[in-house]
Amino acid sequence: MTAPAPQSSFAAGRIVLSAQQLCKRYVMGDVTVDALKDVDLDLHEGELLVLLGASGSGKSTLLNILGGLDVASSGCLQFGSQRLSTATAHELTQYRREHVGFVFQFYNLISSLTARENVALVTDIATSPMRPDEALALVGLENRMDHFPAQLSGGEQQRVAIARAIAKRPHILLCDEPTGALDANTGRLVLGVLEQVNRETGTTTAIITHNAAIGAIGDTVVRMSSGQIVDRVRHAQRMAVEHIEW
Repeated sequence: MTAPAPQSSFAAGRIVLSAQQLCKRYVMGDVTVDALKDVDLDLHEGELLVLLGASGSGKSTLLNILGGLDVASSGCLQFGSQRLSTATAHELTQYRREHVGFVFQFYNLISSLTARENVALVTDIATSPMRPDEALALVGLENRMDHFPAQLSGGEQQRVAIARAIAKRPHILLCDEPTGALDANTGRLVLGVLEQVNRETGTTTAIITHNAAIGAIGDTVVRMSSGQIVDRVRHAQRMAVEHIEW
């Protein structure tokens, strides 16, 4: 029997983060590169959005701006009532610390700390975090909490990174090629964890990837090319992760 696709709790409602006419321009001597050109994008509460594009399409640049790691050359970025496009460096730091969780292709764990201790680095500075063991249990690592990164597989290390990102209860979870360093089976496992976190916690989640098949698990799929959004599709139902053709 074929398992039904997971039902999404997402219904396009409150906008959590809104980008309007975002541009990012790099000037290198006589050369000007437009990494983003007039990008409009809304992230809604509880949404799982997949941002697709080839290398150089602008998707990582967009994610960095959405996460407050970089600033646009022009355009407006709004988080709730806060205008991030005119925020100071201190305000952007507070935004990242209080509202955004990041998951990257490489896990960035501290090798001398256990999984529990890596997650505790975030919970120690958050306002109302999960307990480290609670966050690790959510990603299926309740039996691996006291292991060091070298004692964990790549997929387990990425799940520790996800636990670390969600432990501070962020409003937005931004994932940049979270399966890029993993094989197909491990990648599906990690995507399943991200889908579960989104569904169970209601955290607005954006996954950027070059792997078009991953788009099927999202509520919304946005495609980028040459710094622009060229297509966006909203799904009535998400595909189950195990059915993705890698």
